Amino acid sequence: RFHHTSTSHLCSCSKTVSDEKYQDPFQLGRKDLKNLYEDIKKVRDFVLVFYFREVQASQRSVAIIAEMIHTASLVHDDVIDDANSRRGKMTVNQIWGERKAVLAGDFILSAASVALARIGNTTIISVLTQVIEDLVRGEFLQLGSKENENERFAHYLEKTFKKTASLIANSCKAVSILGCPDPKVHEIAYQYGKNVGIAFQLIDDVLDFTSCADRLGKPAAADLKLGLATGPVLFACRQFPEMNAMIMRRFSKPGDVERARKYVLQSDGVQQTTYLAQRYCHEATREISKLRPSPEREALIQLTEMVLLRDK
Repeated sequence: RFHHTSTSHLCSCSKTVSDEKYQDPFQLGRKDLKNLYEDIKKVRDFVLVFYFREVQASQRSVAIIAEMIHTASLVHDDVIDDANSRRGKMTVNQIWGERKAVLAGDFILSAASVALARIGNTTIISVLTQVIEDLVRGEFLQLGSKENENERFAHYLEKTFKKTASLIANSCKAVSILGCPDPKVHEIAYQYGKNVGIAFQLIDDVLDFTSCADRLGKPAAADLKLGLATGPVLFACRQFPEMNAMIMRRFSKPGDVERARKYVLQSDGVQQTTYLAQRYCHEATREISKLRPSPEREALIQLTEMVLLRDK
């Protein structure tokens, strides 16, 4: 929990500061995570992305709402992508069909909206509804492409923020608003979530080229097959300009996917994307380090390392 402090350092929680370093941030929040998971299962079985210790009831609601929005977006994404598996399991659209999958996603969003209204805080409502708007705008961005290389990369990062990082950034901000009156803390929470979220997606895009299908839970080069030019592809394009034409036609010609994947692996695209993710995690650490030292702050710093080191 955050609260206002008159000291030169912003405070990250109400507990006594400890020098103890928690190597596993999930262990630090295990009790709240377990209880929160039980609440989430009442709607649908999914995993909590972000959590805070000693949360208020309204903060718990924000965490649950964020996961509901996230899950609804995944259900709708699988319909748009005509995906048949996610994390090694059959998708909702494969089990029930597209129409019921769309309605299932809509139902989860409607339940999230009801829960959001019950919090009774107009600022929180505004912050979290921004997530839904960003998700839709991000999906539209993903449908397009830019001819100019510089515009293309900016387009990719904007899409990454709206489709992935906005949820984490605004969820962190909402929780901090409920726990602390200081706008500086709200901005720190937002920036931490934004940078961690972008880094998470960058690593996800790397794993699409480096992780085996069984471990990743989706087919190899899945993004290429969807016609998407992610970070590794855009970096590789600088070394292999012939990829420009493939990007613009969204890898639609026979052999495009295989050739593009070969170019990416022959280039420094994977390394450059990983390096960019490291820069975003460094920025997340820099932001959260503005708060007063605490076990919770150290856990959030450690979380950035886990984002970079994950392999699935």
